[in-house]
Amino acid sequence: MPYIPGTVLDGMSATLGSVALGSVDSDGVAWYLQTLEGWDSADVRAEFTEREADHGAWASPVYLGARPITLGGTVVAPSRTLLQAAMDRLQVAAGLSDTLLTVAEAVPKQAVVRRSGKLLMQYVSDTVATYSVMVTAADPRRYSSTLSTGTTNLASSTGGLTFPITFPITFSATVVAGQIAAVNSGTADTRPVLTLTGPVVAPVISALYPDGTARLLTYQQDLQTGDVLTIDTDAHTVVINGGVTRRRFMTVSGGWPTIPAGQQVVYQFLSSTYNASPTLTVTWRSAWM
Repeated sequence: MPYIPGTVLDGMSATLGSVALGSVDSDGVAWYLQTLEGWDSADVRAEFTEREADHGAWASPVYLGARPITLGGTVVAPSRTLLQAAMDRLQVAAGLSDTLLTVAEAVPKQAVVRRSGKLLMQYVSDTVATYSVMVTAADPRRYSSTLSTGTTNLASSTGGLTFPITFPITFSATVVAGQIAAVNSGTADTRPVLTLTGPVVAPVISALYPDGTARLLTYQQDLQTGDVLTIDTDAHTVVINGGVTRRRFMTVSGGWPTIPAGQQVVYQFLSSTYNASPTLTVTWRSAWM
């Protein structure tokens, strides 16, 4: 019996590049996903040094390692030609460059992966084949497939805010607007991308945490009309207008701001000179271990 394109098959579902595993594609090819190893947990990097003349060991900090993932299953096609074409598409999807892997769960999650092993394909018949592909996510976090974003203009305040700002910062002012509340619903910290547009005088971004602490990003230059400054808190990069690094002009006080698991961080956009035009945009994804 032929398969109907668009049908969701029983079992697991994932999308690797342009190939939807766990469903029937537009050619009537059924992609069964029967193995998804490594998606549940990443490797751990830790060291334990035995204590001399004492019980136990000294434990190092524990970090997640890269996440190897193996996807395997069966492909059923209407014809031999369509089966071979399907295998070709899988080879392209499991590429040597960054590829997006999305797994259908109660909260769909994704990771950026690269092929890290031989793609195994075995033809069972003219129209049926099995496959197994190993990919690895260098970033072990599993991110929400939904991108969260917030945009605000500069904060205006009355009293209490003195420039230049010294750390730790204290807000005794009434702040109007200028804030973005970023919530991470996952189980691992996530690192947002912050985008500033000019014109603005020596902009400051303050990340306010639930325990009352703050982390400051202070840019020591002015942004002109049309300037776009992008701050990647994961890569620790500061780039203006898409290509020129400005990291040397950025002062980081208290550490690069992240959004801890299950918490909300308020990002505040500040400057010594108020202007209604500039904006701060924060983009992030909730992250899971």
